[in-house]
Order: sequence, then structure tokens, then C-alpha cells
Amino acid sequence: MHWNDEESFEKWNPKKDNIFYFQTYHKPENSYGNNISIPMAKRAKEVIPGVEDYVLFNGSGIGLKMTTKDKTVFQKDGMTSSDNFFNFFPFKLVSGSFKNALKGEGVIALSTTAAKNLFEKTNVAGESVKFDNKNYVVTAVYELPKENSQIKPEFIITPPAEQFKNDEKNWGNFNYGCLFMLKKGTDPAVVQQKFIKDIFEYRASLDKDSSGMTVQQYLDLYGPTDSVLTPLDEIKLHAKASWFGNPDFKTLMILFTLSVLIVILSAINFINLKTAQASQRAKEIGVRKAIGSTKTNLVLQFLLETFVICIASYLLSLALAELLLPSFNKFYDKEMKMNDWHIYFYSFVMVIMVTLISGLIPAMYLSNFKAIETLKGNFARSRHGVWLRNGILTLQLIISSFFIIGGLIVNQQVKYMMDKDLGYSGKQIMMINFSESNPKPWLKYERLRTEMSKIEGIAEISYGELVPGNGRSSSSNVDYMNKSIQAQHGSMDYNYLKFINVKLKKGRWLDSNLASDTVNNLIVNEAFVRKFGWKDDEALKNKVRPGFDDKQYNIVGIVKDFNFRNLRTEIEPIAFFHYKETEWKRSNVYNIQLKIKSDDIDGTVKRIKTYWQSNVEQGYPIDYYFLDQKFAKTFEKYQKQQTLFTILNAMVLMVALLGLFALSSLMIEQKLKDVAIRKTLGASDGTLIIGLTKQFLWITLIAVLISIPISYYLMNEWLKDFAYRIDMPVLPFILSLVVLLLLTFAVVSIKAYQATKVNLVKYLKYE
Repeated sequence: MHWNDEESFEKWNPKKDNIFYFQTYHKPENSYGNNISIPMAKRAKEVIPGVEDYVLFNGSGIGLKMTTKDKTVFQKDGMTSSDNFFNFFPFKLVSGSFKNALKGEGVIALSTTAAKNLFEKTNVAGESVKFDNKNYVVTAVYELPKENSQIKPEFIITPPAEQFKNDEKNWGNFNYGCLFMLKKGTDPAVVQQKFIKDIFEYRASLDKDSSGMTVQQYLDLYGPTDSVLTPLDEIKLHAKASWFGNPDFKTLMILFTLSVLIVILSAINFINLKTAQASQRAKEIGVRKAIGSTKTNLVLQFLLETFVICIASYLLSLALAELLLPSFNKFYDKEMKMNDWHIYFYSFVMVIMVTLISGLIPAMYLSNFKAIETLKGNFARSRHGVWLRNGILTLQLIISSFFIIGGLIVNQQVKYMMDKDLGYSGKQIMMINFSESNPKPWLKYERLRTEMSKIEGIAEISYGELVPGNGRSSSSNVDYMNKSIQAQHGSMDYNYLKFINVKLKKGRWLDSNLASDTVNNLIVNEAFVRKFGWKDDEALKNKVRPGFDDKQYNIVGIVKDFNFRNLRTEIEPIAFFHYKETEWKRSNVYNIQLKIKSDDIDGTVKRIKTYWQSNVEQGYPIDYYFLDQKFAKTFEKYQKQQTLFTILNAMVLMVALLGLFALSSLMIEQKLKDVAIRKTLGASDGTLIIGLTKQFLWITLIAVLISIPISYYLMNEWLKDFAYRIDMPVLPFILSLVVLLLLTFAVVSIKAYQATKVNLVKYLKYE
């Protein structure tokens, strides 16, 4: 169900087979991007024969305060897109027209939900709505698809005309996401190849003369070196990078594999039980064969018995799935329902497969008994039966060992991430996003900084563009002589790095008393220095030129690295500078951050909310969070993996131990005559127990030794996803061995102890 749900995104779109999501690749850094510049998209349509059209977007999840003649509403989940959006997404039209719906300025298209919020009806084409101090005409009202989709905008507007006009001239402004529509029959791989020659190399040829580099040198330095086109309906799981959330196919594969292992483990258990019961059914088979039953009849009988058990389990599992589905949906933030026939089809196919796999082996095995031998009671001495049971038990214990080792390593990695020093402190720092519609947002920030410092309970105020855990960022190339690196932008107020307790390694902080600190001075992190291959002292003497400006900048300070994204990715080079250094960054100031005193946090938050809603953005819900809590959310995925591994571990051990107990019971029962003889000859209970359990302990030891290299390889592959990871620990492998040996001994010795109390007369009377 989980797999099908993830794969079902965008399936509703009738044009999905011809729409592809564009991503870039930079070979020197082995990194993927999800942005494109307008000139690149335009040229692709003009010169690549297979490209029919393209749509651009540069904002999703937008919230705006909108006013009609009757009410004011804060409308969430909007999107900015180029004017041909509806050519790619043919939503159901409710009012107005899609033709030219987004052409020109002052137009907006609304979903039926947004239309009802604003006008309390859906037939509102031609109505007027006001936001950002401008009037917009509603040109179309559409109904969003009920099926799964990552692209469900409640309203759509076009980017500001001035911004779009400026970006049309700049090949290096990678500000937009892009979907290409290819002509029917066009091979996406051919388009990707043409992108290299006709777009990337063409762009490089425009700039190489001024830089003195060859085309290839330019591409290696600035990128991109290749492109990736992902089908629209595969973005959710298979895109390399996405505007709509990071794809996580690997986690789904891990969960699916673990689930399959559980089913295999259960099937092995069933095979163990059935083959172990062979001695009890041997005479029945011998008698049936003696009176004329064929091998085929016996196989069909045993398969039918297995199918009855599997179908009963299947019906119970469907009921259990329905019962647990609300909890599963909450765990994964989904809305799945058991109303898809595929669920029942695939799961029933699985029942048939399990029946055949777990039923056929014991069925073939039992049907091959020779009537004369079984009637004489010789089956129990069959070495073939012992080797088969021991082999299957070994496989079961290998899987159990892997789950124990994997669970312990996952726990250690998650604990390591939770305990790691992040290089900053977000404790008691409250971040508030404010509306970016203000024409001069930096002045709004400066006014708020002055006014909010008077609120009781606020200790300090600052602004920073790169907020830990936020995910919002921008980057550009930074050049030094003939070398260039990609660095994140960290526009900020003077005190921001000290505000979040980042440590200064070398040089100085930005100073409000120095005019040059708002003109062309930078502070960089250690990753920035490492990327250029400098020593700290060298860095402080050098001047660099960032791609967002046409002047050189001095490096005046170096700070220690800190994690602003998550612990899965390496810390990137960052250039910190005052927000007034460029017009672009001044106009993109978007938050204010408040450090709250610890004595009355709840009271201070209430005072801040009251001030904000009455003096700052009336009608807008206050959009805030605490930095440490936001960053903690980056761990949620791995905490969920930890929880799932723990649950699966418990299930696997329970299934394995039940199977081991059942198998050991039947195997020991076959040796009761030997036990009776040895006890008569004077063997002690302890000697008998060790003798009966020794075989199982050897099997457990061999199984763990086989599982260790397999577990090492698989868990090392999982750990490769983390830039900050534990070294492969030895303890989980040792614990797996110790735990399984102890559990095996505990389970088997119970039955072995009972075997030492046998009635000697019962087993010796025929000897």
C-alpha cells in the first residue's frame, strides 16, 4: 500500500507521458540541482527539436493576505508560475477560461477551495481580489485533482514582470524550476545529450572569451556538465533533486526489503515445522502409498493444507491492516485507504507465492518417503531430513542475526546524530517569518528590531538568511584567480553569528562601526577555506569575487563549521556578509529572530504574538518556530527508521524463537530413545542437556558468522548516506552472537531439560 501510494503521484495527469522534470548535474562535485535559468529554457525550446514547450515556477507553498469587497483571508499554498501552467496541468475548469488565464499582469487563478474562502462561492471569474497593494482579476477557477499529486496550488500567479524581465537576460540566474513537454516519440536521453551541446556548451561559449577558458574548463568550473529528465509521474520517488520535497526511494526499498525478509522468515518457519513433523506423518504417508496414493496426490494434499493456513492468515492480516491503518497513516502523514484493487491483487499473489514456496518444499519432501522404510519406522534416522532442517534453521538465524546487528547500528547512528555538537545553539531562539511583499523589507526588519527589543522577556534580536533546519538558501559561484567554488549565501545582521553561538576561529566579526563591513567584507566558514585549499592565514589575505556581485570582497574572519541543513549532508562552503552589501539581499530580508529569556518563555511568546498581530501583520497568522525544535525535525525520518527497526526486530526474534522452540521440540523428541539409553548408562542431566543443545548452538554460531559480512556490507551502504556517521561498531556483531547463543540455549534447554525426565520404561521396553 505504501509503495503503491508513493508511485501513484501525478498519475491523474493525461499528459504525464510527455512531461519531464529538469535537473542539472555537476560532475566535478558529483551533485544534482533542480534549477534552471530562463535563457536556458527558452533556448532549449528554440533549438532542440524534441522540446515542444516548458513551464517555469519559482515559488510554491506561498501564503498571502487577500482582500475582497466582503472579507480578508490569509490564503495558503499558492504558487508562482509562467503563464502556460494549465497547458501542463489540465485541472477541471469550474469558472472562467484557461486560455490566457495567466497572461499579463494583475491576474490570478484560484482553486475551488480558495474561491470559497474568499467569495463563499466558486463561480467568481471576473471578480477582483487585492493583495500586495494591487488589484488582481480572477481569470479562472479550477478543481484540484483528488488523486495524489505534489502540485496542488490553491492559487496561481505569475512572477513580478520586472523580475521576469531581468532574469530573461541572465544565463546564470538559476532561480526557476522547470518542466519540459516533449513531442510524442521523443527520446528523453537524446534531449539530455542535446542539452550538453546546444545549451550548456553554448552558454559557456558566450562567457569563455572574457574568462580566457576553454568551453570544457568553463563547464568543469561553473557547471552544469549534464542534465537529467525525470518523467512527471516519477518525480516523487525517483528525481535526483526536487522542488517538491526530497525523494526517498532508498528508504522505501529498505522497508520493502525488510518486510520481504519477515515474510521469508515466516515461510522458513513454516517449512521448518512441516519438515519437522515428517516423523509424525511418516506412517500416514507410508500407509497411503501402500494402498495406491500417487506422489502427485500427496503433493496436492499438502499444498492444499498450506493454502488453507495461508488464506486464513491472509484474511486475518487484512483485518489487522484495516485496524492499524490510521496509526500507519499518522506515522507517515498519509491518507491511504484500502480501496485499491491492486492491494488485494498483489497481496493475494503473495499468498499464492508463499503457499508454493513454503508448501512445495515440505510437500515434495514428505511425498518422497518410501513406503517400506516409513512403515518400518526408519524415517527418523534419515540424514537427508536432518540436513534440510538444519539448513533452513541456519538461514532463519542468519536473518535474525542481521536484524539484531542492523537494529543496534541504526540506534547508534541516530543517537550519534542526536548527541552531536552542531556548532551552534538554537536554544530559546524564536524565528518569525514576515511577509515579503513589503517593497523595502530590510527597513521593516530594522523597525521591528527597535520596537520589539522593548518587549519584556526578549534578550537579543538578529537576522540571518541561513537558518538552521529551515531549508531556505541560495548560492552562487565564488571566484579566486582561476579557481571557482559554489558557496551558500549567508546575508545577516552584524551580530547573527554570535547570536547563534557560532565560534570564531580566526580574524574578526563584522563591526557596525566599520563602513567597509556593509560594502565588501566577508566572513567564511572552514569548509569555504578547505574548498579553496587555503590555510587560515592565506584566506584572510585573499580577495574573492562572488557571483552575485561585480566587485571583489575581503575575507575578514573565519568561523568554525556548523550544520545548518542536517547531519546527512556535508557542511557546505558559506560566505557570510551584511544584508546591506547588495540590493538583492536587502530586498530578500524575510525574518526576525528573537532570543528569549528563560524565566518566562510562555509569557514572552504570548506578548510577542499580541504585538505582532496588532502592530505588524494584521490578518496574517504569525509564522514562527524555535530553531532547536525545527532542526530536530531533520532527525524525524531516521527516528522513524529506528522505531520501525525496533518493531521489526521484536517480530523477527519472536518468529525465529517460536520456530526454534517448535523445531527443537520435535528434533529432541526423535532422540528420546537415545536419551533414555544414555541416562540408563549413568549420564547426568547436565551432560544430557549440553549434548542435546550443542547441535543448535553450533548452528547458531555458524549462522551469525555467515551473517556478519552480509550485515557489515548492507549497514555500511546505509551509513554511506550520512556525511556525519559513526565508524562501523564492533559491539553489535558481538552482541548479536551472544544474544542469539543465549536465546538459543534458553529456548532449546527448556525442552532438553524436559527430555531428561523421560519415562525410561516407555522408551526401553522394546529394546
